[in-house]
Amino acid sequence: MQINIKYLRAVASDFTYRLRDIRFTGQVVFVVIVLLISWSGVKAIQLNYKLEKQIATAKQENEVQQLQNNNLQLQNEYYNSNQYLELQARLNFGLASPGEKEILVPQSVALYYAPKVSIQNTEPKRVSVPSLQQHINDWANFFLNRK
Repeated sequence: MQINIKYLRAVASDFTYRLRDIRFTGQVVFVVIVLLISWSGVKAIQLNYKLEKQIATAKQENEVQQLQNNNLQLQNEYYNSNQYLELQARLNFGLASPGEKEILVPQSVALYYAPKVSIQNTEPKRVSVPSLQQHINDWANFFLNRK
């Protein structure tokens, strides 16, 4: 295959002629500007998505922290209640309310009449996902920058 020098010169001169034409140059400049604006828009959308994701994460963390604070407040209220104080007095000091009698039951008798409780495995079961679904999820996580 032999390269025709005359053909290359003709193509080069045609291209330089087209570059000198203001209409063609204007179209090229217009396309470049449209591409730059589109790229800028895509970057702005991507930045907005990342910021929205951060805001959602911060809101969730805030809600979790509020729930923990409410839980601690309820615990403090329980610890200051008379029920808790009476229960701790019974357990730790062997105290009883006036008029109550204490009955000591041997451990063997108590275990004989206690209901039988079986200990089950409390580990969460993993749900297996079909390999095709896992593959699709992995690609989606990759393209959406999830971890």
